[in-house]
Amino acid sequence: MDVDQLFWEASPEELKRGYKTEAAENVHRCLVCGETAEFGRVYPVGDRWYDAEAYMRSHIAAAHESMFTYLLGLDKKWTGLTDAQREVLRMFYDGRSDADIASATGSKPATVRYHRFHLREKEKQAKVFVALMALLDEKPKPSAGREFVPIHRTATAVDERYAMTEAENEKVLATYFPYGLEGPLREFPSKEKRKIAVLRHLLKRFERNRTYTEKEVNAVLKEAYADFVTLRRYMIEYGFMDRRDDGSEYWVKGEVVHG
Repeated sequence: MDVDQLFWEASPEELKRGYKTEAAENVHRCLVCGETAEFGRVYPVGDRWYDAEAYMRSHIAAAHESMFTYLLGLDKKWTGLTDAQREVLRMFYDGRSDADIASATGSKPATVRYHRFHLREKEKQAKVFVALMALLDEKPKPSAGREFVPIHRTATAVDERYAMTEAENEKVLATYFPYGLEGPLREFPSKEKRKIAVLRHLLKRFERNRTYTEKEVNAVLKEAYADFVTLRRYMIEYGFMDRRDDGSEYWVKGEVVHG
């Protein structure tokens, strides 16, 4: 399963701990990058050895700092937090006092107390909403093909362009990849919604947790379409891939930790 789909299908408890236990595959899988730890194996970390679950916790701390940090760092379209709320929430997590936070942010203690109150109210709303969606999921599912394709976590803007069902996605790919999904792209679509479907599919040709040179990116994209420069530009523009400012390295966005 794609790591983005795995992330969005995770329960609140799984998001909190940062990994999902997949009994069918005998692994724990990181919800951030897809790293796995196999049941029954032990893994070396420094001069110590860990079982699979302990290793996964160690991996999250080493690669992603913490799930609190990772989740708080998601775009505000996913967290629903303003920049000010994000800042004070991080300070709350660090255990700083209201007076300390007020001094650091240049606000009044009463303002900090209001932030505490407001965030708790948002928590109540979120619990009710999660319960409502859980009840909705218990109802009969729509017929095959009507489920929406998951949106990648690093999307630069989420709007109606991303509202595409699995059936619609399959139809678009069949149209633009007439020689098979591993074959060349017939043409790059002009409509934004179709562009996203094509780019999302082409992203599967890149490995996660790996950096690429610009030449390597071009080589992968050129196999799909002669105008690889356009594809590369849109990969960045729509948040599928990221790169260093000097263009020396490219990677699947959100999957590689850089120093």
